[in-house]
Amino acid sequence: MNNRSEALAQRLEAGATALATFAASLSDAGWQTRVPGDGRKVGVVVHHVASVYPIEIHLARLLAGGQPITEVTWDVVAAMNAEHARENDTVTKEAALELLATNSAAAAAAIRALSDEELDRAALVSLNSDAPLTCQFMLEDHAVRHSYHHLARIRGALARQTEAIDHTYR
Repeated sequence: MNNRSEALAQRLEAGATALATFAASLSDAGWQTRVPGDGRKVGVVVHHVASVYPIEIHLARLLAGGQPITEVTWDVVAAMNAEHARENDTVTKEAALELLATNSAAAAAAIRALSDEELDRAALVSLNSDAPLTCQFMLEDHAVRHSYHHLARIRGALARQTEAIDHTYR
């Protein structure tokens, strides 16, 4: 067992579990709330995190193999996210949580299979201005961080919504 890859996999699992636990507790109204500055519904964002794990792992595996990541830009990501939002606007909580469980488990297993040498391997990454980045950085900045990032934004959106409702009734 590789300690570094195990630690990364455990952090990914912890983030996915935290997102899933919070999302499972949401009311239908909470699930349908739009995230300010993002515009997507909370449920769509949860499904997004789940659906992107395979892509994030694919990109990390490219780096692990010493291959550059090309033609992936923030414009490409934005277009992919917009298409995902359109196609999944009515996603159910059950479907999103099932996909989150399945894809986060697969992502964690893929991370556990990486050696220290693969984690340390670097290549150019178009998403980051063609900077030479390691596989471990790609995993930490994308697959591992993703659930934490969106969970914080979802919590913030729902807290703001609750504050606005509370303020209205004062």
